[in-house]
This record gives sequence, C-alpha cells and structure tokens, in this order.
Amino acid sequence: MEMKGMMGGFYKISEWIMRLSVTNILWIICSIPFVFVLFPIFFADTTDQVTSNLIFSAIIAPFTLFPATAALFGVTRKWVMGEVDAPLLRTFFKNYKESYLQAMIGGILYAVLFTVLIVDFRVYLVKLGSMGIISYLFVALIVLVGVSLLNFFSMLVHYHMKTLQLLKNALLITIGRPLRSLSTVVLCGVVIYISFSSPKLMFLVPFFTMSIVGTIAFWNFYGIYTKLQLQAEKAAEAEAEEERKRLEEDAAIMLPNTDDGHTTIK
Repeated sequence: MEMKGMMGGFYKISEWIMRLSVTNILWIICSIPFVFVLFPIFFADTTDQVTSNLIFSAIIAPFTLFPATAALFGVTRKWVMGEVDAPLLRTFFKNYKESYLQAMIGGILYAVLFTVLIVDFRVYLVKLGSMGIISYLFVALIVLVGVSLLNFFSMLVHYHMKTLQLLKNALLITIGRPLRSLSTVVLCGVVIYISFSSPKLMFLVPFFTMSIVGTIAFWNFYGIYTKLQLQAEKAAEAEAEEERKRLEEDAAIMLPNTDDGHTTIK
C-alpha cells in the first residue's frame, strides 16, 4: 500500500537517498585505482609531480573510471526513463559488463585528449603568467570535451552503435545543441562546486555527487533524444503524406474509358 501525505514524502526522499548513494558508492568502488592515483595531485608541490600523476591517471582511467561511469549512466538512464525501481546492483554490473570494451576504447581517446589539453593549458599558463586569450580557449575546449564525454556515456548506454559513431555523434550533439550543453555545464558545475566548496559538504562526494551529475547529464541528453525522435516522426509523417498525395495524383491521371473498357492516359 502506497503511503501518502508527509510520511509518503519522507519515504520517497529516503528511497532516492538510497538509490543515489548506493550507485555513487558502486561507482567509487569500481574506480578505486584511478582515485588512488588522482588524489595525490591535490597535494603535489611541483608541476612535474602534477604532470606525472595526471599522465598516470589518464593511463588507468580507461580501464577503471570510464567503465564504472558507463555503468552509473546505465542506472541513471533507468531513472530518467521512469524505471525508478530497477534493481541497482544488477543494473549497474550488467551495464559495466556490456559497456566495458566500448567505454575503455572511448576512454583511451578521451584520456589522451584531456591530458594534452590540460598539460598544454598549464604550460601556457606558466609561460604567460596570467589568463590570456589562449588560456581561455583551452578552458573552453576542456569544458566542451567534458560535455561531449557525458553525452558519450549517455549514448553508450542508450544506443547500439560502433565506438567511433558514438564519439562522433556525442561531439555533434554537444556542438549542435548549445543550450542543452550549457545547461549540463551549469547544473553539473553547481553540483561539483557545492560538493567541494566546504569540508562540511565533502560527504556529498562519496555518496551523491557523481550519481547526481550522471542523472542531470542523461536527463539533458534524453531531452535532446526525445526532441530528435519527435522531429523524425514528423518528417516521416510528412513524407508519408507526400507519398499518399503522389499516389492519388498518379491514380487520377489514369482515367477509365467507359466506351471500350480500356484505360487511357490523360
């Protein structure tokens, strides 16, 4: 029996807290090697230490972080599409297994791209001594690649495509839907900023941050997908209507001759 009123509201909130936290913890567990390598970057004293740890993190990420993130997006996909009661463990590890190879291949390409952009950004920042036009350009490119990565994970769990097609379409959607991309950047950025803004809020990182980011990212992607589906259906209906009119016109050209029973062309 479904609870109503205030108790029903508390029950639904507790359910969502459980869903988000369990999914986030599973993501962290499957990403532990990457987390151990990345964490020392925040305490590095020199640029060389940051660069070496960053490169090592990029090497490990495709084999741990990216498959785990694809599995997390597989769970958030269920939520956004209305299947909120989908079993968390089964859904997570099913997507982890099915998406591992494509997530790893795509992860290698994204890791290389991120590493090049971040290292170049740091080099230009050190040489210039301040944020110049080139530095802002690198920041914009890093953000753009980051949004396309989120779209890549969304498409990976939603479509059956080859990896290169997923990469290409993720980039096209990111560029072609700037408002949705901006919405993803702002909303996910706010969640990440709040999570790291204060030591008192750091508890959000192991329990909620990535699962919320994944939900927001797939929700935005699903909005794009729904709109594209609607446009495709309208185009198909318009094409079918044009075909029907053409057939009617062709039929109207053929007029029966009532005198001899033969058909004549108008």
